[in-house]
This record gives sequence, C-alpha cells and structure tokens, in this order.
Amino acid sequence: MVDPRLSPERERFFYDLGSPACWLAAEAVGGGPEWVPVFWPVSAEVDRAAVEKAANDGGLGGVVWPPSFPFDSRVAMLAATFAKETGRAVAFSLAAFRQAFLAGRDLSVVDNVLIAAAGCELHPRAVLKALESPRVAERLDEATAEARALGVTEVPHRG
Repeated sequence: MVDPRLSPERERFFYDLGSPACWLAAEAVGGGPEWVPVFWPVSAEVDRAAVEKAANDGGLGGVVWPPSFPFDSRVAMLAATFAKETGRAVAFSLAAFRQAFLAGRDLSVVDNVLIAAAGCELHPRAVLKALESPRVAERLDEATAEARALGVTEVPHRG
C-alpha cells in the first residue's frame, strides 16, 4: 500500500538513523525535501575512517562511535516516524544523528532516543506511547516498503 502522506511532487530523502552515511547526507540536505524515515539496517562493514574524514572535512566535528555500532535502529526509526507525523522529522532526526555519531549514544536504547526527542520538544510520554503504537510501526513499515517499490536499494537516497 502506498503511504498517502508521501507527496509525489516533492523530492524525498529516505534515511535510517543507524547509518553514518545518512547522517552525513542529512547534515547537507536541509529542510527542502520531504524526510522519509525507513527501517534499513546498516551493515557492519562501514568505512569508519572515511566517515570520520567526511565529518571533519564537513566541519561536523569528531565522530564518537556508539560502543555497539552498528546498533538496531528500529526504536529510533519508530520515533522518527512519530516525529514526522508531528512535523518534527528534520529536527528530531538531526538531533538523533548527532546523539549517535557525535555523542556516541546507541539509538537502540530508548533513553538515548528520548534525549534526541527532548532536543526538539517532543514530550517523552508521547514518544514512549508512539514506540508502542501499532499504527506508528505500520507507517514505518509502509514507508520502507514504498521506498523499495520505488527502486531504492540503499540509504541515504534522494529522489
């Protein structure tokens, strides 16, 4: 089923909060495209040196890797889906990316996701409720399925 919230006229930025490549792209994307959270697990084969160089070259600072990288991003992506529904996808996602890759926090840990949520004024109880919501999970799964149906083979993806 196609997610009716995704606008066919607007460029989209598909991303997963567990991906350092998505973080680097997100810092450059800005608010122009529609940010679409998808659950796209990251391979353990990330070139950490390349990510660190790109972050330094881009003025983002030194990368601090979460001790459990790659982490399971499902919890964070549920929160990102909820943030999108409240109009805070960009603010929440940037805060979460920065918690993950500048503060070294594992976003599979709910408390770390709540820190990012607080940074964009999402109430912790509302986020906790969203993390348990079958509707939010369904929206995330629909967005992921639509990305695949559109031919997305990796994230980040703009199109």
